[in-house]
Amino acid sequence: MARIFDIVEYPNEMQDELIHRFPEGESGDFRIGSQVIVRESQTAVFFRDGKALDTFGPGRHTIATANIPLLVDLIGKAFSGKTPFTAEVYFVSRREFPDEKWGTPQPIIVRNPGMGLGVALLKGFGTYGYQIKEPQQFVTQLVGAQGVFRTQDIEGRLRHILLTTMTDLLGETARENDVTNLIGMLNEISASVRAKASDQFAALGLELKTFLIANLMPSDKSVQELRDMGVLDTETYTRLQAADALLEAAQNPSGGAGLTAGIGAGMGVGNIINESLRGMTGGGGAAAGGVAMPDVMSPAEAAQFLKVSEEDVLAALKTGDLKGKKLGKAYRISKDALMNFLNE
Repeated sequence: MARIFDIVEYPNEMQDELIHRFPEGESGDFRIGSQVIVRESQTAVFFRDGKALDTFGPGRHTIATANIPLLVDLIGKAFSGKTPFTAEVYFVSRREFPDEKWGTPQPIIVRNPGMGLGVALLKGFGTYGYQIKEPQQFVTQLVGAQGVFRTQDIEGRLRHILLTTMTDLLGETARENDVTNLIGMLNEISASVRAKASDQFAALGLELKTFLIANLMPSDKSVQELRDMGVLDTETYTRLQAADALLEAAQNPSGGAGLTAGIGAGMGVGNIINESLRGMTGGGGAAAGGVAMPDVMSPAEAAQFLKVSEEDVLAALKTGDLKGKKLGKAYRISKDALMNFLNE
């Protein structure tokens, strides 16, 4: 004979549980007069045949005509208020989950006009907090017949919503702000992501309480990793390989491979290198933007043509990979020396 539950409760703190069904494995047998005890941080929802009948807030509730009319109307009449009926009670956590983590599994690509290659790859991490706002809606849409529904069961979906929203927002914001400005706008971007993602959370019966960006920074992924991700075309790939080679030379003065060697090792195709170099110098000594390359340049000017930082050029000068004349504390680089550096 099935067990009849006269007391229905779940005295658990529900630290990582969003939903706990009573009983877990199957429907329970209840009857008019049974007691439902709901903790302060819970809401209880009665279900029968997949339909939500009534919701109980914190306190002790008696299944009776006076205080649960919908439940009794659908069940009490059929069983004369005496015969046990089968149903399930879902205990829903109403506490806030304030310190959920998010991070970018892949860098976010944003436009960065006028600087470097014109694009930037950003990674970030932070926290978000949410709370179940509509218990019936949440149980009906997401939980189904699961006995226990934990935070880990939904965190992937919530992170996807947040990251998609942030990616779109960064793309829009980058139209009017360069990357330096973006990194200084964490509070504004955080607030905008929360506002834009709130409707999608609400559609699940949730309220997005907070969204915070703790850090937003350039990605440290290698050029090859980015190319494998399919986010670099051949020209961009070649230029980033050049920058990587300069950095490697600076970090390894005794054995730096140099720009051309670095590109060659990464690409393995000499024709692609030459095409990229022609794009960088305009083939006949002019930059891609049509500005003629001067006969003598400072490290900063050379960096503009190489599409790298001035520090990278100085590092190549110090290792001897790039030839230049030092006048006092300043370097000067001839056009011929730069072209030899690119082609050797």
